Amino acid sequence: MKKIFCIAVGMFLYGGTLWAQQYDLVIKGGTVIDPKNNIYEKRDVAIKDGRIVEVAPEIEGKLGKQLVDAVGSYVTPGLIDLHTHHYWGTNLDQAYMNGPNAFPPDGFSLRNGVTTVVDAGSPGAETFYYYKEQTIKQSKTRVLAFLNIAKQGMRGGHFEQDTTQMEASLAAKVAKDNPEHIVGFKVAHFEGRSWAPVDQAVKASDLAGGLPVMVDFGGANPPLPIQELFFDHLRPGDIFTHAFAEIPGREYIVDIEKKRVKPFVHDARKKGIKFDVGYGGISFSFSQAVPAVKEGFYPDAISTDIHIGSMNGAMKDMLTVMSKFLVMGMDLPNVIAASTWQPAQIIKRESLGHLSVGALADIAILHVRKGNFGYFDYKGTKVKGQKKLECELTIRDGKIVYDLNGIAEPLVVRTP
Repeated sequence: MKKIFCIAVGMFLYGGTLWAQQYDLVIKGGTVIDPKNNIYEKRDVAIKDGRIVEVAPEIEGKLGKQLVDAVGSYVTPGLIDLHTHHYWGTNLDQAYMNGPNAFPPDGFSLRNGVTTVVDAGSPGAETFYYYKEQTIKQSKTRVLAFLNIAKQGMRGGHFEQDTTQMEASLAAKVAKDNPEHIVGFKVAHFEGRSWAPVDQAVKASDLAGGLPVMVDFGGANPPLPIQELFFDHLRPGDIFTHAFAEIPGREYIVDIEKKRVKPFVHDARKKGIKFDVGYGGISFSFSQAVPAVKEGFYPDAISTDIHIGSMNGAMKDMLTVMSKFLVMGMDLPNVIAASTWQPAQIIKRESLGHLSVGALADIAILHVRKGNFGYFDYKGTKVKGQKKLECELTIRDGKIVYDLNGIAEPLVVRTP
């Protein structure tokens, strides 16, 4: 008996059998949704040394040092929020670049099952290295970034309007020097009637090896035509964010009178243009999203455009945005795909967004709560639904970083 007790750290007696704890973590009883591998069924998942080592209909829970009870929940890849703003700071005149409108990512990522965020242009070429030290290196969340074509980033004022601040060669150099963090380039907040910012971002992309360009488009009076943007300036793989916005100074993708997606928008998708939600403070309207979803025009990426304003407005957080698309008619596997594997492909990070054996163990365990819920947009339009996504537990690099209801057994030696 003494001998058995001594080896109980690594092995233990169960039902007359001595089991070796060969996994760090076993997730049992959940329904796995893994769009890359076309899995939507009950599976157990085993993790060791930060990676997924087994996905199977049945894995003995006693083989894990820690056990997660996922019965009644969905086990998905860690969520990827393709459009966020985290360049926080105290410079009151600098908006989303070292200013008061952003915040550290860990505050609202892990509790929502988000393991990867992509900052959409808060830093530029001249400010990226400070952002890297201040945010990327300080976060448990994986932080990637679209580099703003304006070299100061989202500083506001003339810095985002002056095309002489937009240097393709400088942006490309910083991107090439930081391939582990920079996934593309961003055009944002430009209000002039010029294509120069878009063309500079595309040039930077070409110089940097073809990284995608994300365009926050609008503000000109009269608006520049998005058909021209899609077919004369952007390339396959480039991203049109705030896709479901209905705001002044911007052409819409849905014809309001006909309540149909404009035919050339479908053609743009066939070309390879990607459509991102980028919900934000005023960049999402049900009047655009409901007809589009009804027509089967789903977003390629569901994202928040999270910042101090949007997270306290209609947007709230990633799971709320996902829930809105769920109640509008997208099925759950498509909602998960647009929040995991699809954005991973858009930013050319195919190592993320799936639960393949050997993949990094970034995992979200989600629950669909049933009840009566009200979802509204910034214009006050309300949609009622009976489903709401909630995060039960989040795993980042094989470690539990958020557990809402204590569904994981603690790291202790268990007795039979």
